[in-house]
Amino acid sequence: REVQQRQYDVAYILPNSIKSALVPWLAKIPLRVGFIGEQRYVLLNKLRRLNKKKLPKMLQRFVALARLWKDTFEIEEDLLPELQVSVAEQTAVLEKFSLMDDERQVLGLCPGAEFGAAKQWPAEHYAAVARYYLDQDWQVFLFGSAKDADVCAEIDSLAGGKCVDLAGKTTLSEAVALMSVADLVVSNDSGLMHVAAALHKPLVAVYGSTDPGFTPPLNRQAKVEKLDLSCSPCFKRECPLGHLNCLVELKPSQVLQASKQVLTR
Repeated sequence: REVQQRQYDVAYILPNSIKSALVPWLAKIPLRVGFIGEQRYVLLNKLRRLNKKKLPKMLQRFVALARLWKDTFEIEEDLLPELQVSVAEQTAVLEKFSLMDDERQVLGLCPGAEFGAAKQWPAEHYAAVARYYLDQDWQVFLFGSAKDADVCAEIDSLAGGKCVDLAGKTTLSEAVALMSVADLVVSNDSGLMHVAAALHKPLVAVYGSTDPGFTPPLNRQAKVEKLDLSCSPCFKRECPLGHLNCLVELKPSQVLQASKQVLTR
């Protein structure tokens, strides 16, 4: 009822599930667009057939839904999302967290992942990267939601308590503004990783259970690090084999080498 009161003209249903198509149908939105899937023929009235080979990336698939006037799904490869943060926004958030007077370079670490543990590089590996850059006289910002408070606290402890732990202390807009001042970001495959990519930050993205061919960091300054084990990508929230080797065996030295490469681009 709340959605119906807003009188939307069109709804784009991104997931291919019946559940996701129910709300726009119940809200009586006139045009309901989505890919064919899960027998949603009644719930949707503008159906598109998905060619996964032609559209391997999630972003391409979502943009294809919006291009109603085309019969094919051809999309330019260089479709790069972009976030912009003003100097005023940066200044305000730096002042709020008492970071205004520190002119050192900033490393942003994003150790959380809403999807689950199979996306999370170990805390001790993040801490090793943090210690390296702290020794180079950088600042280290730890980004995350309240759910990531424990892992961020562990990383900070392992790094000697010298990080700026922001987990659960910022709004999303504040996190974006703080990340916009970072000189380098290291992240799991997560929402914050895509934020860093959209801010065009030098970025090292660590992949375990997921596929960078499907949800890559859309940023020319990004480098993906993964091990390509026979069991990955499995797309599971928890490691089905119980060892999480796709992330545990991806060593800090590999990520540090990648960080140096993206910084020199």
